[in-house]
This record gives sequence, structure tokens and C-alpha cells, in this order.
Amino acid sequence: MSNPKDTVLSNLKWRPIGPFRGGRVVAVAGDPVNDQVFYFGSTGGGVWKTEDGGEYWRCVSHGYFKRASVGALQVAPSDPNVIYAGMGESTIRGNVTHGDGVYKSTDAGKTWHHLGLTETRNISEIAIHPDNPDVVYVAALGHAFGKNNERGVYRTTNGGWTWEQVLFKSNKAGAIDISMDPNNPRILYASIWEAYRSPHSMSSGGEDSGIYKSTNGGDTWIEITRKNGLPKGILGKVGLAVSPAQSDRVWAIVEAEDGAVFRSDDGGDNWIRLSEDRNLRQRAWYYHHIIADPQDPETVYVLNVEMWKSTDGGKNFGKMSTPHPDNHDLWIDPKNPQRMVQGNDGGGTVSFNGGASWSTVYNQMTMEFYHVTTDNRFPYRVYGAQQDNSTLSTVSRSNYAAITSRETVDVGGGESGYIAVRPDNPDIIFAGSYGGLITRYDMKTGQAKPINVWPEVTLGWPAKDMKYRFQWTFPIVISPHDPDTLFVGGNHVFKSTDEGQSWEAISDDLTRAEPHTLEASGGPITKDSTGAETYATVFSFAESPLKKDLYWVGTDDGLIHITRNGGKKWENITPPDLPEFSLISIIEASPHDEKTAYVAATRYKSDDFAPYLYKTSDYGKNWTRITNGIEPDHFTRVIREDPAKKGLLYAGTEVGIYVSFDDGANWERMTGNLPVVPIHDFVIKDDDLVVGTHGRSFWILDDLTGVRELANLAEDTKSHLFDLRDPVRFRTSRSFGLDAPGSKNFHRIAGEMATYVTETNAEGEPETILLDAGENPPDGVQFNYYLKDKPEGQINLQILDGNGNEVRRFVSKDEDAKEEPPVQGEFRDPNIPKKAGVNRFVWDMRHKGASDLPHDASMGMMRGAMAGPLAVPGKYKVKLSVGDQEHTREFELLPDPRVDVPQKELEEQLDLSLKVRDKLTETHEAIKRARRVRAQIDTWTERFKDRKGGDQIVEAGEKMKERVSEVEGVLTQVKAKSLQDILNFPTMLNAKIGGLMGAIGAADGAPTKQSYDVFEDLSKRVDEQIKKLDEVLKQDAKDLNKMIDKQGVEPVSID
Repeated sequence: MSNPKDTVLSNLKWRPIGPFRGGRVVAVAGDPVNDQVFYFGSTGGGVWKTEDGGEYWRCVSHGYFKRASVGALQVAPSDPNVIYAGMGESTIRGNVTHGDGVYKSTDAGKTWHHLGLTETRNISEIAIHPDNPDVVYVAALGHAFGKNNERGVYRTTNGGWTWEQVLFKSNKAGAIDISMDPNNPRILYASIWEAYRSPHSMSSGGEDSGIYKSTNGGDTWIEITRKNGLPKGILGKVGLAVSPAQSDRVWAIVEAEDGAVFRSDDGGDNWIRLSEDRNLRQRAWYYHHIIADPQDPETVYVLNVEMWKSTDGGKNFGKMSTPHPDNHDLWIDPKNPQRMVQGNDGGGTVSFNGGASWSTVYNQMTMEFYHVTTDNRFPYRVYGAQQDNSTLSTVSRSNYAAITSRETVDVGGGESGYIAVRPDNPDIIFAGSYGGLITRYDMKTGQAKPINVWPEVTLGWPAKDMKYRFQWTFPIVISPHDPDTLFVGGNHVFKSTDEGQSWEAISDDLTRAEPHTLEASGGPITKDSTGAETYATVFSFAESPLKKDLYWVGTDDGLIHITRNGGKKWENITPPDLPEFSLISIIEASPHDEKTAYVAATRYKSDDFAPYLYKTSDYGKNWTRITNGIEPDHFTRVIREDPAKKGLLYAGTEVGIYVSFDDGANWERMTGNLPVVPIHDFVIKDDDLVVGTHGRSFWILDDLTGVRELANLAEDTKSHLFDLRDPVRFRTSRSFGLDAPGSKNFHRIAGEMATYVTETNAEGEPETILLDAGENPPDGVQFNYYLKDKPEGQINLQILDGNGNEVRRFVSKDEDAKEEPPVQGEFRDPNIPKKAGVNRFVWDMRHKGASDLPHDASMGMMRGAMAGPLAVPGKYKVKLSVGDQEHTREFELLPDPRVDVPQKELEEQLDLSLKVRDKLTETHEAIKRARRVRAQIDTWTERFKDRKGGDQIVEAGEKMKERVSEVEGVLTQVKAKSLQDILNFPTMLNAKIGGLMGAIGAADGAPTKQSYDVFEDLSKRVDEQIKKLDEVLKQDAKDLNKMIDKQGVEPVSID
């Protein structure tokens, strides 16, 4: 067994809160046999699968992939169990996430293994032989930000065990498309694209771009770039499609000065120019995909901002609607062209009617966030800007059983921006986007007012011609000392004290501003100046939370400045060993020491994937690089210091999160169930680590209190109960849905539904997995404890109140005892786990519940009353006993800050609830007693019915049973055999008591007078029936036992 720290870090339980809105998808595939099965590859979230035609999607690559971005995806036509995934998208945005080669599944996505080609980095397409799933071709673009030789077309003939590079042009041009003739798979067409990105530019096209053909399965290739009819000048990106319905028919969509859609009907020897519509070819580097219909040689599709369809061979195109713009991939069922799956910037979407309608993209948790922040509400809300979409805010926990879209709102700004929420008024939100857009959003009115520093549209213009330069994502920060002071970063730092009505530049240009970095981006064919390449800007800003007017500033061209007087004087404090033109992604001003700051920098846009983390403890005079323990290619975008523990650091990388317990001297991975995903930002809020991923939406690690202890935990620790933060007495409204084992189930939530399944986890325990809604934190107080080895015998956990009185006790499962499985709806105290490693147990904040009636439906819909009443706010102690070791922790159960109810009223509520609980227990115990006696009578009457003199015993027994059953029938509805039988047969006393219990405990507050009155009435009626039962058992049992005694048999017990 590893040491406690490693065990805890590898078993962390992260919570996905959503939202469920799709992110960018550039790769899709369909099962050629099962018409309900489709796949998509997210550019930051792995491979996802639907088995119900797009109704629900689940990630199937989690735990197998080492990188998150999928650029190509194909299912073998001859074996739907075989899937190949090419990693790293070829839509080479500035935020592109690179891959690590090819993965393969041979069981329809259940498991995956890596096949190599790691250094290809960005894979654009895969083609699989129609009859042999082991023959595969990979079109590899290669490194997006630098030259490399691992690019071009690769082939395997043994299922990926070995690869051969069969087409290579140069170290600066890679394969962007490959199309196979399914009727003659020896015929292949491939396009080579010369393209690259730098921190301040991108280029699409060059002398090495071209089109190639092979007629021998890739053994040799001929260039057909200059065949008759094709453009003569420099080519950029080229998309290709062979018609499965007419083998010699090939389409090409070509980026060139005189580009267009072209078609050859003789295998590429001659080409005719077709549509020249610019809508088909705009931003060619990002789109330029063409797909042939599998059955109609006249039908072809082009994917761009919109989706286009031609039914006349490519001469004319009509627009098709999709759930989201920016379309990248389309798979069409070869046997049924009406069945298709499409990938766009909003996710993966399925159609069964040729694109007339599509499945929703609001069922995929693949959002790509740039930054994350929170507000000061309770529960706090989480905010971020989603790439290719909008800003968004959702709750960190819901009042209902799951976090649904009804609690998600747009908050102004745009897809790429920072968000800042006023700490004193969370309805006022400042949000940004590219082009220098800033809005002031009022959540009460829903109005977003632009407050740009310089509201001039700059799209299409080079940075050198802009008055002020703003990056794609630029900092927007509210002063921690004054909520009226707002900062933003352009090439200057700007300050406003009137919510953006006016701005003041408080710095000169703090960037290098080297002329060659300020030119237009895009060429040599198509310019592309969206703001993503606007360079020489302030990229990070932090004001010390300890000292007003102490600002730290970092730029995207590698400079760090500080001012200690509010901007009157600035000092360049760039670390001398930080390579030039590094992007200063995040500066973290220490919450413990004003002289200390931490920096996360990246250089992946210079083809350098190393982590760059730095620390200073003297206002930047000296810096130390702090990356020991971080993998050499896990570059770092964010670093934060724990506000509750000095020197406890967290760092976000391209694949996950690291933690340092010694101020950056050493780092370790934080894993658990957090997926492999780019981490762009996170914040620490109320002891939670709130994470904005770039491909898997928002995740929260609840309660860092235990993590803070890890550094001091001895390696030989046998058992340990971790400290916990003071929990809030939060009520969650549960749904009234019922579980159907082995199927999808539904929470019905205030007009919406959340879908979930219950599966067995790695520990063999049932686990609820939400399919289209965010997850709440545990509904109660979570206790975490560590066991070095699995202990022998039972362990127990005890909850004590402030006076030392036991509130609840839980024990581990008795492995030697036989236990009947619970029936549906039956209440049993849960067992605490005792496995070796990390254990978690949630106390539901309730006292012990009433005694239950197993295999009984009489409580019907009042069965929830079987749970005990909620504990009141106050001080408590938890005690864990493991063998001869005992651990205790104290905590305070805090009142919900939204609820204004005096403690006295809550205590009155608890007092009455406990009395009602006890009365229900008394009622159920009387019913059990009656049933035990009746069962004994049945036994004796059966034995004596054929004996001499037995008639009297049988007759007496039947009379006693009638009187016992009469009492039982008043205490409970004996005819109820199902949940809603109480609608058919009247509710009796136990269900009435249960209903009263529910009414008293439904909300915080003193019980009503009528609750007391009803309890008094019901108690009298119960007491009356119990008295009758006692009389029956006392007299009738006495008479019956005299008769039985004469037969020399043991009498009926009345206990």
C-alpha cells in the first residue's frame, strides 16, 4: 500500500456540476450496424458514445486516454467493435490542444489502448479499409506551432502495432485529409497542408500544400495538384471526398486565390470548377470539409459556418440548419443516408431524417472554459466564458436533486472573456470577449451594457493599427479593497471607478510591442484577424489582497511588471531565466505575504511544452523556478495559493492538476475521478477548489480541509480521521421519481427532469451517475478517513451533540452475518465502509429514524417519514473507532444563512419531531408484535386442527386472531400491497403519523399549533389501539395458553 498522501491524492472525489452544453467537436462516427449508436470526439473532452440515437451521451475514454483532444474518429465498416481515435485537433486555433497519437478500441469503446504516433500531435483524419479493420490510414498534420518530421500519411496493416509513413512532403506541411474509394480501397486521395501558428500569427498555405493520389494502397503516391482545371497558384487547405456511388468521381474544396469547389469524374486527371460561393470557403483553415453522399453521386455536403448541401454534383448549394454554427465533420450511414451524425462547435448531434431535425447538444458536458470565478451568494454561483458560445453562470449546488439548465444563465460578454462579479452586489457582473468587449450585466434586468475601454471595432485589422490592443481573453479584475474599482488589461492597464463609464490608463505600454509581432495574421491566401492573434497585450493582472495599490502585471510577450503605488511607477521584474516571448498566463498575489507572488507561464505556442512556474518572495527582485515533479510536457496555465494554508499551492496543466505542500519545491498529481482535460483556471472558494476545464465544463473538489492535513500525515499512519469544515444545514428537495433497476431513471425537478443511472463502482458499491445534469455535494456531512489496511472486525462512527449525547451511530457491515436484501423503500441505517485506503461516509444530518415495517406498503407515499428528524444547528463531535484506535473531530452544524429562523424554533421543531418519530416507532412495534402473535397462532392452530380436542384451540385461536387483526387494521392499512394502494384503501394511523412527520419537518420553523393538536389526537388513537392489543394479548392469550398447556406444548408468547 502506498503512503497516505499518495492514496488520498489518487482517490479524490471531484464533483461535475455541468453545465451540460456541448463544446467543440471535429470528429464523429457511427456504428454501421446498430442504428442507435454514434460517437463523437471532443476537442478537449475525449470520446463520447450514445446508444440511443443522441438522447444521452457518455464519455467512454475516461481512464484510458492520456490526452483530451480528439481530431479524428472512425468505426471499422467491417467490425463495429473496432474504433480508432486520432488525437489532437487539426483546427489549429490559438487554444488548440495537442494529442498523443492513436488509440484503438476493440470492444465498442469499453476499453482503449495506445498505438503510438505520439509526436504527430495533431491528427486530421482516419480511413479504414472497408473489409479489413487492421488496415488503417492516418492523416497527420503534425505540430501546429513548429516543424517536425512526424507528419503526413501513416499506414498500418496489423491493426496499429506498427506504422509506416507512406506520404511525407516536408517538416512544415502535414496531411489534412484522406479519402478512400470504398469500392476499390487501393485508391486513396490525400491533401497536404502547409500551415503553422505562432504566438502572434497563423498561416494557411504555401508551396508544400498539394493533392496526392495512390492506386496501390499507399505504397506510392503521385501528385495531382496541377492537374487540368485546378488552381495554378499557392494552395492552402484542401478538403477531399470520393463518391462511394461513383468511384472515379472526386470532389475537392480548395483554398486558393481562385479557389472553389472542384470535381473530377476521371479519378483526378481532369477537374471542373463548380461553386465559387465564398460562404463555402470562408476561414478555410478552420473549416473546408466536403463529404460525399454514399448512394447518390450528385449529392455532396460542405461544412463551414453553416452546413451546405448540393444535389447537382456541386454546382449549387443550399443551406442546412444545424443546432450550432461552425461545422466540422459529418458521418453518413452508407446503407441509409438519412441517418447521420454531425460535429460542430456546439457538440455532436444526430439526425435520422437527412438533417431535417437534429438531436440536442444540451446533453454533453464538454464545455471549454477560459477562466472561472465565483460570487458571494450562498450557495455561490460559478461563472465562465465558453469557447464558441457565450458566458454562463450556474449554481455550485442546487436546492433540488440535481443542477439543471433552469439554474444556468448568460451573463453578458462573450465566448472568450474574463468575468468579474461585484463582491457586494452579485447581480452586477462584468464580462469580456475578444476585440476589447466588456459589458456590465445586471442580473435583475437582464441588460448587458457595453463599457469597452475604446469601443472601436477592430476585426480584420492588424494589431499595429489599433489604438489599444486587447487579447482574445484579457483580464478583468475588481479590486479586493474597493468594489468600485475595476481593472482591465490591454497593452496598458486601465482603471475605472464608475463601473466603466470612464477609463484611465494607469500605465504606459507594458509590452515589448516588437513590430514583427503586430502584423496582420492569416496569409498568404486568407487573412484571419479575429483578435486571437492580437499580440503584445497585458494577459494577467493581480492586486495584492493584503496591500492596496500593489499590482502585478504579466504580458503575452513575456514581461512582468510591478507597481507598489497604484501605477505611478512601474518596474520590470521579469525573471531573467524565463525565455523571451513566454505568455504570462496567471499571476497569483499571495494571500499570506504581500512580497510573494507566483507565476504560471506557457510557451506551447512556440512549440515548447515545458511547465514554467515561478515564485518570488521579494517583490520580484529574485525568482525561483518551481516545477520539480511536474511532467516535462505538462505545460502550466494557472497557479494558486491556498488562502487558508501558506505554501500550499495548486497548479493547472494541459492534462490535470498538481499540488505542492512545500511552496513549490515539489509537486504531485491530484487525480481521482477528475478527467484528463486542459485546466485553464481555478479558484478557491469557501474551502472548495472550483475548476474551469477546457473540455469538460466545471468541476468542484469539495472541502480542501483534509487536503491541507496531508503534508503532516506520517507514512506509517494506520488510521486517520480527517478534519472537516463546518457544514451548513442545507435542505435538498428530493424528486418523487422511482428507480427501475438496470435502466435510466429520472429526478423530476421543478418542471424539469434529470436523468441518471445507478451503477456499481470499483469498490462494489452502488453509485448514481447523472447523464444530463450537474451533481450536488453530498446531502449531509461527509466524513473522510484513511485506513492503511482493512481492519478485522467492525468499526464504528458515532455522532455526539454538544452535551455528549449520542445523536447517531453507524457501524461497518458484519461480514459474518447473513443479511436479507432490503425491499424497495425500506429504511436501514447505512454501513460505514472500511476498505484499505480512503473511505467516505455521509451522515444525513438526521437523528435515527422510526422503526420500519419490512415488506410493508402501508406507509405509501409517506415513507419518507421513516428518516429521522434533522439535527439542529450547533456544536457536534464525530468519533471513529478502529480497533484500539479512536479519532475525534469537532465541528459546528451551521444554519442555512438564507433562512431567518431562531434557534429556539428549530429546537421546538426537533422536540416535536422526535416525539412523533417515537410514536411511529411505538405504532410499528405494536404492529410487529401483533403479527408475531398471529403467526404463532397460525402455527399452533395448524398443529392442533387434527388433534383430539384441538377444535377448541383452533376456535379460540381464530377469535384471538380476529381481535389482533382488528387492532392491526386500525394501526396500519393491511390491504396496501403497493406504493399507491393508499389511494385505493384509506390511510390508517401509521401513515397518518408519517404524514404529520413530513408536515412538521418540511421546512425550517416552529411547528404549527395544529401540528401539536393532530399529534395529540393521533397519539390518543394509537394509545387506544395499543391498549386494546394489550388487553387481547393479556386475556385471550391467557385463555389460549391454558388450552395449549393441557396439550403439553410451549405456550404463545405475547412479547
